[in-house]
Amino acid sequence: MTRPLIVLFTDFGLEGPYVGQMKAVLHREAPLAAVVDLFHDAPAHDPKPSAYLLAAYAEAFPDDAVFLCVVDPGVGSATRRPVAAQADGRWYVGPDNGLFAIVARRARTAHWWAIEAPPGRLSASFHGRDLFAPEAGRLARGEPPSGERLRGTTGPGDDWPDDLAQIVYIDHFGNAITGLRARSLRPGQNLAVNGVALASARTFADAPAGEPFWYENSNGLAEIAVNRGRAAEALGLAVGAPVSVSEAQET
Repeated sequence: MTRPLIVLFTDFGLEGPYVGQMKAVLHREAPLAAVVDLFHDAPAHDPKPSAYLLAAYAEAFPDDAVFLCVVDPGVGSATRRPVAAQADGRWYVGPDNGLFAIVARRARTAHWWAIEAPPGRLSASFHGRDLFAPEAGRLARGEPPSGERLRGTTGPGDDWPDDLAQIVYIDHFGNAITGLRARSLRPGQNLAVNGVALASARTFADAPAGEPFWYENSNGLAEIAVNRGRAAEALGLAVGAPVSVSEAQET
């Protein structure tokens, strides 16, 4: 029998008690489940770039995985509802703030449910532990969502583009991941950031040392890098920085 798989995607960081407290709930609710830490440094308080990261990286996981996702600046507010979404078999549990909008849009099938608070104390500020983790454990055990089926799929993020021409993540090496799928770009197109044009390369070794370029990363996104350097520092990049697309100049 295959163990259930719960995947964590948060902006909590690894410092402090937050990830550990959620894992304690998951262990209580679904003790047989394997728990994978995918991102704990998703763009802080920013569901929009996080949505493009989640959509790209979720594809590598089994179709029955449960994603516990918390990028939730509206936690505790009356306007942000908690949801469970099922997209192509995978479950996504978290806030209905656009975080699952791109996942659902790219899926062949997507369905949504409300989440009901479990018995006991529900804090105003830590729904990751008190609301979303119990629901993720419930789904990992093979039980249905706790709340009612929601009709329709409209919601926050519906007006976001299919591909986001912005930096959505800076990794440990200073590489800058964009919200653009590489397949959405035509061969020979350049990217540009902060006035610097970037040609494409297949691998780091195809670019001279110290030269910035863009390439298709292992999850299909266009990523900006510097061979043996740090693109974020060299080009002054941060999450949210715009990226433009242009045709390569003939020489």
